[in-house]
Amino acid sequence: RLFQQALWGIAHIFPTKSVVKGFGDISIDNKRIITMEWIVEAVALIFLGLLISMVAFLDPFGALSKAVYALSITALVALTLVSLFTGFKIKFVPFRLCPVIFMTSAIFVYFGGIA
Repeated sequence: RLFQQALWGIAHIFPTKSVVKGFGDISIDNKRIITMEWIVEAVALIFLGLLISMVAFLDPFGALSKAVYALSITALVALTLVSLFTGFKIKFVPFRLCPVIFMTSAIFVYFGGIA
């Protein structure tokens, strides 16, 4: 379960072109901004997943690991809130899924590492 965020992040990268195309005829600058945002979310999820997995592998119940879990959950909840107040308000389905994915990942980290 701890690799969940990394897997979401990797899966997040593959549909980037189709996500950008889904916005229709928009300026090249807007296409680049959407591409950047989509890739940044993927990188954040991959980083959190690898960090959590690394500390879980090295010392799953240590103080440092618990701190990493707690900070990662905080970051995922923050991403959830940002997504709820921005991307979730548009009708484009992939952006509406982000808060669900982020919160699900936070829950997995909690039950996989803290609880």
